[in-house]
Amino acid sequence: MRYIIMKPTSAQYFFTFRRRQIFLFFSLCIRRKICYTGSIPQTEVDKMHIREHLKTVNRHRRLVRRYCFRLGLYRQGLIHDLSKYSPTEFWRSAKYYQGFRSPNDQERSETGVSLSWLHHKGRNRHHFEYWIDYRIAPDGTVSMGGCKMPKKYVAEMFCDRIAACRVYQGDKYTDASAYDYFQRTKGRFWIHEETSALLGRWLLLLKEQGEDAAFRQIRRELRESKSY
Repeated sequence: MRYIIMKPTSAQYFFTFRRRQIFLFFSLCIRRKICYTGSIPQTEVDKMHIREHLKTVNRHRRLVRRYCFRLGLYRQGLIHDLSKYSPTEFWRSAKYYQGFRSPNDQERSETGVSLSWLHHKGRNRHHFEYWIDYRIAPDGTVSMGGCKMPKKYVAEMFCDRIAACRVYQGDKYTDASAYDYFQRTKGRFWIHEETSALLGRWLLLLKEQGEDAAFRQIRRELRESKSY
């Protein structure tokens, strides 16, 4: 009898290794056996909300993964926000952890800038801030602004906003939460007009008809789009 040995793919190697690495790293940190914090003094580490922040990140990623899978965005669901486990983002977020809002906001309040956010937005394409660049008008005028996002990343941003609202609002969350936040901040950021209109339409659909209807429509549009 001959046996066929299937070799794991490079992606399987990567995710298995990374999963074990993250688990070992944080389990040891939480138990205070090791603490790789770079330049952060031990006295500050003792005040950090390491366990609470890790739970928040894991819950958020779990929700986004579930939503992305409903849209057929399997790869995006798996790698969503992995940079939050990097030392640059994790330790700062643990230091400024609030529980009811993003630690980036607290870091901005105290220091004037969120270094964690600057690191994060440059590595995650589902944020419209990733797509801010110089824009050249037909007449040659150069300005700074948002570029049009591929539809699959707008869909991931949709999932990200729902998950963030669920995590931070808890029992107060409704299908209108993400849309209401979008409306409060509309017109204040550098986001491409078409991207903003698309996100707003999907969030309004969620508010008026619920998750099932919204996800059905978005999945249908992604299938019809070349950027799926």
